[in-house]
Amino acid sequence: MRQIILDTETTGLETSEGHRIIEIGCVELVDRRPSQNHFHQYINPERDIEDGALEVHGISREFLLDKPVFADVVEDLLKFVEGSELIIHNAPFDVGFLDYELSLLGRADRVTDHASVLDTLELARDLHPGRRNSLDALCKRYEVDNSSRTLHGALLDAEILADVYLAMTGGQSDLGLSFQAAESDEHHPGEAGFGDRPALLVMEANPEEVAAHLKRIEAIQKKSGHCLWNDM
Repeated sequence: MRQIILDTETTGLETSEGHRIIEIGCVELVDRRPSQNHFHQYINPERDIEDGALEVHGISREFLLDKPVFADVVEDLLKFVEGSELIIHNAPFDVGFLDYELSLLGRADRVTDHASVLDTLELARDLHPGRRNSLDALCKRYEVDNSSRTLHGALLDAEILADVYLAMTGGQSDLGLSFQAAESDEHHPGEAGFGDRPALLVMEANPEEVAAHLKRIEAIQKKSGHCLWNDM
């Protein structure tokens, strides 16, 4: 299974106001493990960046002046995500911007023509209803280290989201969510690794307990007219 964790940075919040993508970051997971393969590109938006957006990501118009425009990177991007499942936090935002960029090129295709999409914000809301489910809040909840995140950046956010997504959906060994026996003894007293668990201790009921159990079943049968234990 191939999944792509994707994030974008933009000049502002609304495509209806002509805002554009300025950075795309993608991290590849293969069978729920980071493959070390990624796609990262800064993009010249050919327009100004809102002050509010600049405060969030810190990417200036001057920095982007010598970067390629979206038309120059679109084929490489679509080739990278083709046939995958895109994992995106607040997917309508990023997908909306990507679709807008495709439309500006006069293309009829959209992101979902190339890949399926899973929204981790919706997933988090299902798992944690009524709680804050921003990426920062999820990092805290799942103990994912985002200490290097002083500003938003598409590739950094994609890497962090990869850790959060795997933690939310069951974890995997590369995240440190499973432990060797020695680590379990040191950091989690009383917890052994899966391969080192002792056999379960089975204790059989003594005759007095069996008699009490049968008496209880008989009482249930008389009161309700039926006891499921008698069907076993």
